[in-house]
Amino acid sequence: MNSVLGIILQRLGLGLLTLLVVSVLIFASVNALPGDFAEAILGQGATPEAVASIREDLGLNKNPFSRYFSWLGGVLTGDFGTSFAQANMSSFAGSDTGKGGIESVAAQIAPRFKNTLFLAGVAAAIAIPLALTLGILAALYRNSVYDRAVNVTTLSAISSPEFFLAYILILFLAFLNPILPSLSNIYDGMAFSERLQKTLLPALTLTLAVTAQLMRMTRAAIINLLASPYIEMARLKGISPMRVIVRHALPNALAPIINVVALNLAYLITGVVVIEVVFVYPGIGQLFVDSVKIRDIPVVQACCLLFAAAYILLNLIADIMSILSNPRLRHPK
Repeated sequence: MNSVLGIILQRLGLGLLTLLVVSVLIFASVNALPGDFAEAILGQGATPEAVASIREDLGLNKNPFSRYFSWLGGVLTGDFGTSFAQANMSSFAGSDTGKGGIESVAAQIAPRFKNTLFLAGVAAAIAIPLALTLGILAALYRNSVYDRAVNVTTLSAISSPEFFLAYILILFLAFLNPILPSLSNIYDGMAFSERLQKTLLPALTLTLAVTAQLMRMTRAAIINLLASPYIEMARLKGISPMRVIVRHALPNALAPIINVVALNLAYLITGVVVIEVVFVYPGIGQLFVDSVKIRDIPVVQACCLLFAAAYILLNLIADIMSILSNPRLRHPK
């Protein structure tokens, strides 16, 4: 038990260290983007005095080290700063507006991230059971017509860009056969059934991309175990092929499957930028793209850090679950 706890604490420590390094890379990369927020908001007629004034108001005239540690200190306390765009709009509105009317970056991101999690949850609820079922059946009927058809279909889905799959689904499910809406205009207070209906089309697009990889990994992991001696013994006892796979092979194939599931869940959260833009879905990916356009550095940094944290956290969970599910990993020699 102590060894397992030690391994978990070690993984958590490495995860925090990785997130710290990623925060440095995010800050350096975002601040190295071409263009300047002050110049972008003022336009071509900006005077040097006006640009300098806005940069001073937003703290952009400070040295990078000071700005990084100030940002990191705020992140550690849950304060991601204030959006440059909102701060600038408030300054244009007049001093009587006050900072009380400025929405923080965290307040901007929270509802968007909730929408992204809902989209990822719907896609995962469809993709994971579907992929496991297809993978088990492909392993059971390997080298059959079904196995080959599923492999060709999944390879085609993996090879196709997300936006291409999205437009194909829009063509067939929203234009030629108007079953689902092509735009995902969701808002707070919307009924669950209506929200689900508007989210289903982008969720199906993500499902096509995720199911293929998870199904192929499930199939490969199970087929790799079918040549094991204990599987041969189970077959010799007269156990049905389906029961051999589900009761004996699948539990021992959980470690690689868990890793792939976690990676795909991380992809569902961090890789939704293209899908949200195509379907105009009000998630964190759409907010990220809009903020990059206007060089809103605090929002871009917060979105990137949230993506990185979700990816690292899900990989840590997968790593820990793989260790707990495999005695050989719990007691390495």
